[in-house]
Amino acid sequence: MSRDTDFTAAASALGLSFDGEIRLGGIYAPVVRDGNTLYVSGQVPRVGEVVAVTGRAGADVPLDEAQRAAKICVLRGLALLRRALGSLDAVRAIPKMNVYVQCSEHFTQHSEVGDAASALLHAIFGEAGAHARTSIGVYQLPKDATVEIDLVACALEGRT
Repeated sequence: MSRDTDFTAAASALGLSFDGEIRLGGIYAPVVRDGNTLYVSGQVPRVGEVVAVTGRAGADVPLDEAQRAAKICVLRGLALLRRALGSLDAVRAIPKMNVYVQCSEHFTQHSEVGDAASALLHAIFGEAGAHARTSIGVYQLPKDATVEIDLVACALEGRT
């Protein structure tokens, strides 16, 4: 199976498709490439026109919903990578991911939220999905999103 097939299966398992437009939240480039390194802008769990999971983890949002939000965020990022490279099979590695969690004062499960996205990267990329990660609790995120994730990816040599 290809990574694109695994990506589509993961999205389908959440009831999602990334075949249409991926709406951006502002005036910025969704992916910037510098040589074989690609920087994916922060992605919130937007599905179509709606941010699917909003509010504070630990207050309005239970852990399992925050984890679902993290999965949606990382899938959006991968969809953008796939568009930039033509296929996720052109990705050599995902060396870095940052996870931002809008949370209550006493919420301490930032890593568990990030684990949902990390597990998805590993399921799609295997060892190429192993990455350094920072999980941070924040007071607010755009559109009241519960989670925002950005990625750094490395393309295979010679892939456009």
